[in-house]
Amino acid sequence: MLRTLVIGASGQIGRALIPRLLDSGHQVFALSRFARVSTRNNLTWLRGDIFTAMPSLPALDVIFSLGPLNGFAEWLATASLDRQPRVVAFGSMSAESKRESEDPAERALAQTLRHAERTLVEAAQSMDINWTLLRPTLIYGGGQDRSLTRLAQFGARWRVFPRVPAAKGLRQPVHVDDLASACVAAITRVAASRRKFDLGGGERLSVCDMLDRVRHSLPGPILPVPVPLFAARGVLGLTHLNPRWRHIGVGAVHRLRNDLLADDEDAKRLLDWAPRSFCPLASTWNLPAKL
Repeated sequence: MLRTLVIGASGQIGRALIPRLLDSGHQVFALSRFARVSTRNNLTWLRGDIFTAMPSLPALDVIFSLGPLNGFAEWLATASLDRQPRVVAFGSMSAESKRESEDPAERALAQTLRHAERTLVEAAQSMDINWTLLRPTLIYGGGQDRSLTRLAQFGARWRVFPRVPAAKGLRQPVHVDDLASACVAAITRVAASRRKFDLGGGERLSVCDMLDRVRHSLPGPILPVPVPLFAARGVLGLTHLNPRWRHIGVGAVHRLRNDLLADDEDAKRLLDWAPRSFCPLASTWNLPAKL
């Protein structure tokens, strides 16, 4: 039985990954900032924060980092581990896509992500730990993402939904269940060790078509409201009055015409990466059952 730590266990990927680990015989230690009660055998919740105070840990065989990469990389660089666990960590393709953003906050985020990647690799190599870094595109399917799910919730509540015909940039939305599958593959494939993998969804479609599919997934009539690109900045300025949308910068509007795609051929070859097409249902935007 592998002893496995899941950092960011209560997040969208963790909710998809932990049942897979338990079903395959792992003893899972799930880290959360809030106290939780275990509802399944071989699942132990630990209370802690990767940025501030980590709990005492048992000897580990595997560590999954599903939360902020910078916090995990800094912790790993100073951690005292009884074994040399296999590490699988999530970064983001924002490390590249936001590198030249016109939004200073986005450029700073991209720089933070790239620094975290370097710190992770250097720390793992100094400890002779095998590592895999996964960098997904736009994540959906766990009911917790701050982009498509929030738009779907907005549309379901107010019965209107933005439609941006000029948003021709291609996207590859990737489902959390497919990312959970990649996690399991990464710890079982020797060839996945000490490598980075970009992960995109199984379909490339324009932002406009992607948003149309989100709208069509919602029950009942939803009015599509055309939004020209020149007006999108103004709309974005109004949404910044709501804290739920403040993470979206003006750079996001600029990228609506740009393709943000993953070169995931290595993942297909070494991880058997075969993600699903983007066909959301109304249930896609709901939180899954508690672990």
